[in-house]
Amino acid sequence: MTIALALGGGAALGWAHIGVLRALHRHGVPIGAVAGTSIGALAAVCQAADRLDVLEDIARSARLRTVLRYLDPHFRRGAMLGGRTIARQLDRHLGHASFEQLALPCAVVAADLVTGDAVVLNTGNVAEAVRASMALPGIFHPVIRDGRVLVDGGVIMPVPVEAVRSLAPRLPVVAINLQNDYARRALAVGLRMDPKPALTSLSVLRSATGLMLSRLARQSLALHPPELELPLQVGHIDVRHFTRANELIEIGSHAIDEAMPAIRALSEASD
Repeated sequence: MTIALALGGGAALGWAHIGVLRALHRHGVPIGAVAGTSIGALAAVCQAADRLDVLEDIARSARLRTVLRYLDPHFRRGAMLGGRTIARQLDRHLGHASFEQLALPCAVVAADLVTGDAVVLNTGNVAEAVRASMALPGIFHPVIRDGRVLVDGGVIMPVPVEAVRSLAPRLPVVAINLQNDYARRALAVGLRMDPKPALTSLSVLRSATGLMLSRLARQSLALHPPELELPLQVGHIDVRHFTRANELIEIGSHAIDEAMPAIRALSEASD
């Protein structure tokens, strides 16, 4: 009952992927291939490199001070943050690994700002590829790789179904979507209508961004439908709240527990 797993982007909400992966292991569901976008890329490579314990330790111990340590201000060259600290931590925990050294087929998705193409990275240095997939435009500096200017894959493929299917075309794909719960996300960032609209420039900008990503994910999934989509109910949590890992991990775990009949059914149908 082996599956292929597509882990979507969503900043801090991606801690829920840890719960997803833990629950699949607990239920004895083998993962034959995994792909990730943005924070999903980090979870995907940690699964493929057998470093999920490290990621879970980082997530559960995250406090505001520890999150701030990963931020290195860098107001030149098209970004506010350089990403050097994150790069060093990725190299440290992944041991300069290449995709070819990982325990299972794995890919991460970035976007090429020059051509507008989705770029599926599944060869070469893993840490550099994850940096590219997580390089949120305007926040982190783009990654220059193979002549491409690469940024966060969430701007083009929020849920990487197409990418993981290219790795394992015969396996049923389970897609984890963190972008579906838009209505609650708008409330979470302060966009309320009672007794009158509470509009600030930040709440409007963040709500519009959330709406765009939600619609993009929906269109991407319609174009490349997985065998099973699991839209996690995480809209009530702000995408910046990296300190809420315990709750998010539980949400991911519970979603798999609830979906096990469907997962078993689709995997048995493919045997």
